[in-house]
Amino acid sequence: MTGRPLIGISTYLEPGTRWGVWEMETALLPVGYPRLVQRAGGIAVMLPPDEPERAAAAVARLDGLVITGGPDVEPVRYGAEPDPRTGPPCRVRDAWELALIEAALAARLPLLGICRGMQLLNVALGGTLVQHIDGHAEVTGVFGAHTVKPVPGTRCAEAVPEETTVPTYHHQAVDRLGEGLIASAYAADGTVEAVELPGHWVLGVQWHPEMGEDVRVMRELVRAAGSFGAAGASGASGA
Repeated sequence: MTGRPLIGISTYLEPGTRWGVWEMETALLPVGYPRLVQRAGGIAVMLPPDEPERAAAAVARLDGLVITGGPDVEPVRYGAEPDPRTGPPCRVRDAWELALIEAALAARLPLLGICRGMQLLNVALGGTLVQHIDGHAEVTGVFGAHTVKPVPGTRCAEAVPEETTVPTYHHQAVDRLGEGLIASAYAADGTVEAVELPGHWVLGVQWHPEMGEDVRVMRELVRAAGSFGAAGASGASGA
């Protein structure tokens, strides 16, 4: 493979967004996500919600995938009744990102889930969520910070081997792990802060690396994406 790996990033879908003289439905992305990909050596492309059946075609053009943070996953997706503190669903985004995850897993595409993205990965593999925890989003609209401790010998620990302070903003968390997933980092209160799928470059982190200066997790995704793209290019040239 020549050049930088192409990393797809899922986007928000927001009604009535205003900028300049305009107010309309918008597919948007906090700039921290593409900047983190760029700083890690990748090329960032936005993946706004689309028809789920198109996810495999989108994934086929990528070297790596990031599923971003955002609204709560609809509880019906993991067989639960909504808690009063669970936010309104974004069903279009849920369907699209679940389809992206499933397509990425089928293609063995390197995948990083961030916050909601980690939770959605867990749900895609049959896991469940805790619908509300305290202490990880103390002030509305303001990122906090706490320490996370990686589990030795995991992919997460390869990227971030030491206990470290991370940017955080979430009120839901992984409960029962999805099929094949292992927990690879924890907060001091026992909250699962990272999950991964052994044997395949799939990692979810509950924190928000795009809101900090630490590029190591994204750099590992970009490195894996480079290898994935190189393997694909080699196969195509030998066909």
